[in-house]
Amino acid sequence: MKISKLAEGLKGSEIIKIAGEVNALKAQGEVIYNQTIGDFDSSIFPIPAALKQEIVSAYNDNQTNYPQANGMQVLRQSVSEYLAKHLKLEYSEDEVLISGGARPLIYAIYQTILDVNDTVLYPVPSWNNDAYTYLARNKAVIVETSPEHKFMPTAEDIKPHIQDVNLIALCSPLNPTGTTFSKKDLLEISVLILEENKRRIAANLKPLYVLYDQIYWQLTYGETTHYNPVELVPELRDYTIFVDGISKAFAATGVRVGWAFGPSHIINKMKAMLSHIGAWAPKAEQMATASFLQQSEVVSDYLTNIKSELSERLITFYEGFNVLKQKGYAVQAIEPEAALYLTVQFNLIGKQTPEGDTLNSIQDVTSYLLKAAKLAIVPFYAFGTSTDSNWFRLSVGTARKEDISTVFELLEQALQNLS
Repeated sequence: MKISKLAEGLKGSEIIKIAGEVNALKAQGEVIYNQTIGDFDSSIFPIPAALKQEIVSAYNDNQTNYPQANGMQVLRQSVSEYLAKHLKLEYSEDEVLISGGARPLIYAIYQTILDVNDTVLYPVPSWNNDAYTYLARNKAVIVETSPEHKFMPTAEDIKPHIQDVNLIALCSPLNPTGTTFSKKDLLEISVLILEENKRRIAANLKPLYVLYDQIYWQLTYGETTHYNPVELVPELRDYTIFVDGISKAFAATGVRVGWAFGPSHIINKMKAMLSHIGAWAPKAEQMATASFLQQSEVVSDYLTNIKSELSERLITFYEGFNVLKQKGYAVQAIEPEAALYLTVQFNLIGKQTPEGDTLNSIQDVTSYLLKAAKLAIVPFYAFGTSTDSNWFRLSVGTARKEDISTVFELLEQALQNLS
């Protein structure tokens, strides 16, 4: 039975494939330390109690009919005030669009900004830009980043392509790496984009827009500071559409409340598009989030706690990999800066397993770590890099602190068994 070429050509998720292997081993009774998931174990990281109570209260108040197409006014106002207070970004409630998490918003940005066969520039590794580009029937300029720059793109990476693209998709803090833009690097990229738009305005061409995904901005650690293009170059306000929401900072991935904000003419068109899809966040959750964001002390206390818990796990894993590296094993990690993720390297291609099998590919390495060390992690090729990249994402949102020492005992034994 034939279906559309679009549907036929859509690639499956590599993370889901790995999840299939994990589930098969679990079904055999294996204990697997599954660090693949960009999510939280809600028994370890529950949503804020105050948010949960607000959701219950909203349902008890029968807030169960259709929400406004662009989001409930009270939530858009609450988001506007939250952005002004914490990021010094001044966006009115009419420049904010609410949706059922960040994904519909990213999809709407692609569909609103780009015509068929327009070109998107995005760095890799990065989350799902390949899928959105494909679904919007666009062309892609893919910039493969390097560990020397923490896998973040630079102006030097982007400059050769700047005149040929219509949208640049950026994310900081970055999924999958847990790293962030430095002020210098983001400023250089922002100035580059502004200068290109001055050229386009003079030539009467469609502007170059920026999608800036900052869903993890509240989860930064140590001396790390979050920056955004409009803060650094205010003139980019006309060309930047932000994606944000509660899913990561408040461990509320299943609550499905996200928001975009940017130029009103873009936001209004995104609203029209999503109103036909019906990608609203449930009204009760919207009303609850509006009230929760106003509770400054409660919000601050929750963020302090979740950041402490995530940071402790990330640092413990990071230090564990440093110990293995010092022992001579072919591993290393990049110091964590933000989000849920640690970037780790396993340089194991060509090594032999105790059974005499050679690890010839990153898929082989991933499977070996899963079966021998009971450790499930995601290779960077799942995020668009070349298939020979030996870097991986390790997520700590499901990690129990008491299990981490066992993870490293199993991992060291598995590495020791290679020859």
